Amino acid sequence: MATISTSKALNAALREEMLRDDRVFVLGEDVKDSAYAVTEGLYDQFGPGRIIGTPISEAAIAGAAVGAAAVGARPVAEIMYMTFLTIAMDQLVNQAAKMKYMFGGKARLPLVIRTMAGAGRGNAAQHSAYLESWFCHVPGIKVVLPSTPADAKGLLKTAIRDDNPVLVVENKVQYAETGEVPDEDYTIPFGQAAVRREGSDVTVVALQRCVGMALEAASAASAEGIEVEVIDPRTLVPLDLETILQSVQKTHKVVIVHEAAERCGFGAELVAQVQENVFDYLDGPVLRVANPNVHIPFSANLEAASIPSPDQILDAIYRTIS
Repeated sequence: MATISTSKALNAALREEMLRDDRVFVLGEDVKDSAYAVTEGLYDQFGPGRIIGTPISEAAIAGAAVGAAAVGARPVAEIMYMTFLTIAMDQLVNQAAKMKYMFGGKARLPLVIRTMAGAGRGNAAQHSAYLESWFCHVPGIKVVLPSTPADAKGLLKTAIRDDNPVLVVENKVQYAETGEVPDEDYTIPFGQAAVRREGSDVTVVALQRCVGMALEAASAASAEGIEVEVIDPRTLVPLDLETILQSVQKTHKVVIVHEAAERCGFGAELVAQVQENVFDYLDGPVLRVANPNVHIPFSANLEAASIPSPDQILDAIYRTIS
């Protein structure tokens, strides 16, 4: 088992799947030169027929990927950055998500859209926002948010083998983070959350980069005698709701953490599911730690203030206890 970065884990997933299935190909604006090293070296290995550099047109990238998937290929399209998915909404929301439904279940659309999001690199408002809840709202699109290098590789491989549209959201800051990744071929099933830390007093459900923040806050809370259970959903569609609800039944207190804006973020859906299914187990309101409904600033200090922090999560944990 090697210790590698998230970007190298994603690179390995792409390489292995392209070697396994010659229908898999990659397209996007910078996939030949690889701005974040995810596709580094793939052009030299597979050539221009399978690593396809495109014009700066997200609508064209997504449209070409939808068409290719519809006729039997297995495209992996890179959209840099998540905010630029707005330019391809018709292709993704009105075509890719609905094609199987419109054709009475007869169509297959093995399409993967990789994109990157998140604050922390000074990329400002147009290159940093999380929009995952937009796509969770649309039937027909699976939504994946890996938080570790091992999960990034295993979930991407699962996405490429899936016969339905999958949106894989990667956190830009986490590309450089390292972790142990199995050497053998493996996949991670969708809809299977990971309990990153077991605890009995408070449940914290955190998305992507916020998982690490939640673990840091949980360690600090443990020093005060508060044992926090940290759950990483890994996939939002499908969602492993059972693991979350079982944890709430044990702890009776919940904090939800994500980088996206609080208003109508995925945390709101989790709050609704918790109160609808296990309301009688709650000892208090479900709390959210999220972006305070502002655009991501360019200023480093303001940028840091616009997203969750371990201190904010710890404060929410203390508030649930009190």
